[in-house]
Amino acid sequence: GLSHVLTLVLQELSLLCKRDVNGVGTLYDLLRSRWLQALLKIYECLQHYLGKRPAPVTLQARALNREVIEILREAPQSGEIKELRRLLRSPHLKAALLSAHDTVAQKDFEPTLPPLPDNIPENEEAMRIVCLVKNNQPLGATIKRHEITGDITVARVIHGGLADRSGLLYAGDKLVEVNGVPVEGLEPEQVINIL
Repeated sequence: GLSHVLTLVLQELSLLCKRDVNGVGTLYDLLRSRWLQALLKIYECLQHYLGKRPAPVTLQARALNREVIEILREAPQSGEIKELRRLLRSPHLKAALLSAHDTVAQKDFEPTLPPLPDNIPENEEAMRIVCLVKNNQPLGATIKRHEITGDITVARVIHGGLADRSGLLYAGDKLVEVNGVPVEGLEPEQVINIL
C-alpha cells in the first residue's frame, strides 16, 4: 500500500541525499519522520475500514418481517411454518432486535461538524475547526488572554502533548468556541474548565 510506496521513495531519496541535491535531505528527513509514518498507518487503517465497512441489507427489517409473516400466512401450514410465524411475531424479535437493527441501519455514524457561523468577519484570514479527543489526558497547551485584543489565544503548545501530536493547534491561535461554547468574554480559567 501507501507504506510500500513511501519505502521506495525513501530508497530513491537516500541515493540523491548522498549526491547532496538541493532540498533532498530535508525531504528525506520529513518522509522518515515518525509522525508521518504514524499518519500513513492511520490512513491505511481508515482506508481498510472504509473498504470493509458492512452495509445493512435493508433499512426496514421490521417492514420486511411483516411482509414475510403475510407470505407465510398464505403458505401451506406445516409445523415449521407455524413455528417461524410465531418467532417472527414474538415481541422480542420485533420490538428489540428488528427495531434496533433499523435504528442502527438508518443512522450515519460518521462525525459531523457544526455549520460555520454566519457572522464571520470579512477581515478573517482563515478559520479552522479542530476536533481533539482527550480521553482523560491533558490537552498539552496553555491559553492566555491577548493583552490588546482581549481574545483567548493558545499561549504555548507543549512538545509531545496531545495538541502537539495532533498538529492542529499552534501558539497564537485564537479560540472562538470550545465544545460548542463561545469563549468571547470568558476568562482563561473559565475556558480551561470547558476544555
